[in-house]
Amino acid sequence: MKKVAVIGAGITGVTSAYALALRGLDVTVFERHRYAAMETSFANGGQLSASNAEVWNHGSTILKGLKWMLTHDAPLLVNPRPTWHKLSWFAEFIAQIPHYEKNTVETTRLAIAARKHLCEWAENERIDFDLKREGILHFYRQKAGFEHASRVSQLLAKGGLARRELSPSEISEVEPTLKGNYYGGFFTESDSTGDIHKYTNGLAAAAQRRGVNFQFETEILDVQARNGGVSVETRRDGSTDKTAFDAIIICAGVNSRSISASLGDRLNVYPVKGYSITVHLNDPLSQRSAPTVSLLDDETKLVTSRLGPDRFRVAGTAEFNGVNRNIRADRIQPLISWVEKCFPEVNTRNVTPWAGLRPMMPSMLPRVGPGRAPGVFYNTGHGHLGWTLSAATAEAIAQVVDDSFRNALH
Repeated sequence: MKKVAVIGAGITGVTSAYALALRGLDVTVFERHRYAAMETSFANGGQLSASNAEVWNHGSTILKGLKWMLTHDAPLLVNPRPTWHKLSWFAEFIAQIPHYEKNTVETTRLAIAARKHLCEWAENERIDFDLKREGILHFYRQKAGFEHASRVSQLLAKGGLARRELSPSEISEVEPTLKGNYYGGFFTESDSTGDIHKYTNGLAAAAQRRGVNFQFETEILDVQARNGGVSVETRRDGSTDKTAFDAIIICAGVNSRSISASLGDRLNVYPVKGYSITVHLNDPLSQRSAPTVSLLDDETKLVTSRLGPDRFRVAGTAEFNGVNRNIRADRIQPLISWVEKCFPEVNTRNVTPWAGLRPMMPSMLPRVGPGRAPGVFYNTGHGHLGWTLSAATAEAIAQVVDDSFRNALH
């Protein structure tokens, strides 16, 4: 039986391991934390959102970024201190602007394909992850934003996604708890939400039942490709070990860049920090007053998910500040203020803040496929859509790895 190593037990690593196990491969997952999904897959916005497939490589993003650069509570914040990594990433990001339409359509197709696998796996393995199939509502305060969204809808349609236009009164019908005045919106009934942390841990347990070996609290010291295979050197409890594998899949989030360099590949993954708050709905009035439909506010770039009866997740913002996991109060407060403005009867006394680093490629498309050396593969760089795309890219990379083994036999 062929042996495959997976680096990382976030959503992409666990889905990859599970998809490999379904194909009968011998899989070992290495994770530095004690449990799965303890970093970027811990407390994201919760949206499984094909309707959010628009890539950011657009001229308007550059203009907004320049305008917001010196505003501490802006949705997009860039630390002006230059680094080679940041400059090279933005140069490649700008170079991808001509591919904005093509990449948006491709991301839409991936997101739709991912739904089927993710939900089938959850049903087969009986994973409870607070799945809510209430759709996602995008709403707009200004005409310009609404008209841009109308053009985006045409690209989403090319990728196979249908969403319908809403008037201000129809927005209130779809989500009566939302307060405020809006120009219009778009509603995608086929989108859904769920708790990424609960799903990832549930699928990890299912993968273990299928024979996957999880090595938690294990540090990766070195990865080398040689003789058509891969060796992984690790440290755990003060002891080092080196193990040979027939193949490896790098699913290490923002750490994928340094690991790929040791394998002779270049992955220009940049850590883009996002923030979230979980509002604990501890009283009946708050539970009635929080939305059940998932939302995306275009002006503030915030998304929401209702996770069970007593949790309301609000997430967003993009911060380009290197590998920095600090939770800044001046970035959390706008999320709390937004809840108090849009849902004034929700009690925000009990709020849990969080920050995570999204691994983003300049094209906004994940890197899924083989590396230079035989036996080396990547499934990483999903950015803000890791939860949405993970099941599709896991299926794709597992099939590529399995095919590589079968072709080697002929």
